[in-house]
Amino acid sequence: MNEEATSAPPAAFPGLVDSHCHLDFPEFDGRMDPVRKEMDANGVTHALCISVNFAGFPKVLALAEAYDNFFASVGVHPDHEERSPVDPRHLVQLAHHPRVVAIGETGLDYYRVSGDLEWQRDRFRAHIRAARECRKPLVIHTRQAAEDTLAIMREEGAAEVGGVMHCFTESQAVADAAIALGFHISFSGIVTFKNAGALKDVARLVPLERLLVETDSPYLAPVPHRGKTNQPGLVRHVAEEVARLRGIPLSELAAATTDNFFRLFKETRR
Repeated sequence: MNEEATSAPPAAFPGLVDSHCHLDFPEFDGRMDPVRKEMDANGVTHALCISVNFAGFPKVLALAEAYDNFFASVGVHPDHEERSPVDPRHLVQLAHHPRVVAIGETGLDYYRVSGDLEWQRDRFRAHIRAARECRKPLVIHTRQAAEDTLAIMREEGAAEVGGVMHCFTESQAVADAAIALGFHISFSGIVTFKNAGALKDVARLVPLERLLVETDSPYLAPVPHRGKTNQPGLVRHVAEEVARLRGIPLSELAAATTDNFFRLFKETRR
């Protein structure tokens, strides 16, 4: 990964938020100083560190406790934890920490696993129930499972708390259905890829007040860093592409997505 910071944003730049990253992963061990330096150089003011399993949650929480511009979520990724069930009460207990602002990453993933996936749907339902109890928004992952994802969101009342469809790669129809349930749509580095024409069309049409941007670090580094280890500072490239697609200044896109983040995750503090 290139440690050189890109040119600093202008003084009037309102700042960006990386709404989804995994800074607890091994790729970032001992590297918080350069990661945070790169964020600062690119005008990225805050980041939401996402939990993918209970074993890694203490490390996610520790990052949010150590840095006042990092926040944490608590949850179990659809294909983690050896398919074991999740107790909503346990999620609620962990979510009481003031640095935890969301429940997830949760959802459905029919790409990585196959066979009888009722365990995955049960786990997703548990997360939604926990979110409703603790009144914190959901961070939802869906891959090759959009129909079931939306159905469970409706059945379990996910609209009561809202949230974000992270790393969105689905159709406009799926985006519209999620927005109707009170959810935001978050775009990752995938939107910068040349072969992402359909996704670029969605990025043009999602209402500005429902847009978020993310890196999903350490994965999915945006062009021109594709293939390298991603990091929160590179969310600027995602924002630049979405702004270009919509024909608006980067500063307008940054202001909107940052306001959206703090409005959605109400327990965050600037």
